[in-house]
Amino acid sequence: MKRLLFLFFALCLLPASAVRAQEAQADSTGYIVRVGDMAPDFTVTLTDGTRVTLSSLRGKVVMLQFTASWCGVCRKEMPFIERDIWQRHKSDSDFYLLGIDRDEPLEKVLAFAKSTKVTYPLALDPGADVFAKYALREAGITRNVLIDRDGRIVMLTRLYNPEEFSALVSKIDELLK
Repeated sequence: MKRLLFLFFALCLLPASAVRAQEAQADSTGYIVRVGDMAPDFTVTLTDGTRVTLSSLRGKVVMLQFTASWCGVCRKEMPFIERDIWQRHKSDSDFYLLGIDRDEPLEKVLAFAKSTKVTYPLALDPGADVFAKYALREAGITRNVLIDRDGRIVMLTRLYNPEEFSALVSKIDELLK
């Protein structure tokens, strides 16, 4: 009986200890992944109903943009992503850009895309479960994760900073050479 009670309490405490371990690993911006890590795999559904799995994109340079309609900084950054990244590289079969909308329904994401005039693919992230593979669930957005052809993270950004964004654009250009 003691063994069963111990096991029960150990299992009940596991989620809290896992959360504490994750918080200990987070950097000052809330990321729990690091440059050099393999990008955590996931599958998402795009606004057009297509399903995309990150690992199926190996061999491509991939940029993930974590966003949401309520995020003012996202709204500021998205036109730059559209113009300086998507429009320059959308026809390059070695590049894939994916906006991942944090925990909003399809109708809201479609309206968000229309209002920001972005044409790059947007995916749904119910419960922010994909986001939580990259950053603390309660951490803020906008965030960009740049992944190389081998599936390794090569750059992480947080918020919108013109110099950092310029470095992101340059890094994408470099990886696509």
